[in-house]
Amino acid sequence: MRELLNNRIVKFLWNMAVLLFLLYLFFLSIKLIGVTCKYIGKDIVKEFLSTTSSPLIGLFVGILATSIAQSSSFTTSLVVGFVGSGVLPLSFAVPIIMGANIGTTVTNTIVAIGQIKWRTEFQRAISAAVVHDFFNILTVLVLLPLELKFHFLQHIAIWATGFFEHIGGVKVASPISLWIKPVAKFIKHLVVEGLHLPKFWSILILFILSIAMLFFALVSIVKFLRSKMISKVEIWVDRYIFRTGWIAMFLGFLVTAVVQSSSITTSLMVPLAGAGLLSLEKVFPFTLGANVGTTLTALMASLVLAGEGQTIALTAALVHLLFNLFGIFIFYVMPPMRAIPIALAKTFGQACAKKRRYAIIYLVSVFGLLPLMIVLVGR
Repeated sequence: MRELLNNRIVKFLWNMAVLLFLLYLFFLSIKLIGVTCKYIGKDIVKEFLSTTSSPLIGLFVGILATSIAQSSSFTTSLVVGFVGSGVLPLSFAVPIIMGANIGTTVTNTIVAIGQIKWRTEFQRAISAAVVHDFFNILTVLVLLPLELKFHFLQHIAIWATGFFEHIGGVKVASPISLWIKPVAKFIKHLVVEGLHLPKFWSILILFILSIAMLFFALVSIVKFLRSKMISKVEIWVDRYIFRTGWIAMFLGFLVTAVVQSSSITTSLMVPLAGAGLLSLEKVFPFTLGANVGTTLTALMASLVLAGEGQTIALTAALVHLLFNLFGIFIFYVMPPMRAIPIALAKTFGQACAKKRRYAIIYLVSVFGLLPLMIVLVGR
């Protein structure tokens, strides 16, 4: 009996070690993709943000800039800095922040496409990915016209700014970033500088390596969960972690607040949904909590500033928070409205399962070609 127990403990510890290693590869691949995109597009993002021609064009600037940077925290922090320094008017910043909410979901879609080989898993994964998109798009469709007409988010944010006066800047380090950043930095240094190739080719190699690592991690995680742990994990997830939507939402907020990246936390849900561990109805509130959690980065960035610049920057950061809170109220607290993004995601998932090229077309057009064309025409 003791020998059997010892074998089970060893087997459990081995399974945990394998799963943690695969999750580490998954996080590392996302970090490397972000590093590569920032390496190429950081100056482009700054140029777009600082020369936005109109508030409406700002929405598509936010989508494009965040798609390039692979991080809404990066975009919104830059916007907060530009607003605080007077480079960008607050009225222009608000649509950019809304666009950043949409653009950050590009990582989810990339992760879901990693499961395109398996039809059933892909349908669940792409639905879990785009439910985040549809929530953000629907919220923009409702709130942006009202904001452009009445500036109600700005007015509420200006009022709320008074509660944060005389608060100094606080910076919280992400534990996952502390574990992943040194390895990502080493790999980047090894590829970009160690190979002694032209910059374009070294960055291309780094990007291909990142994508290959992402696909390997995703395929391995899904296979591992299905073969080793799916029944036990499913019970654990259902009974404890995602018992109710509000618990899932709080968990999404808490994890993202610690990790400081909604891309990481929401992308992690995609392979779990693809493996059948999480339903779309449970993924949805988790992503909403992650949306709120990622606003803390911009809030902290605004508190680093001083004087009048801090007040204006803090107002912009609070607009980001209010946008997500109003979106949750409209499309989650109100049950009839809650069904809309979920239904759209399910329909889109079914369509992509039948013709998987739809997912590629969606990814390229929504996060690349469409905003790029609108931005270029608007400029």
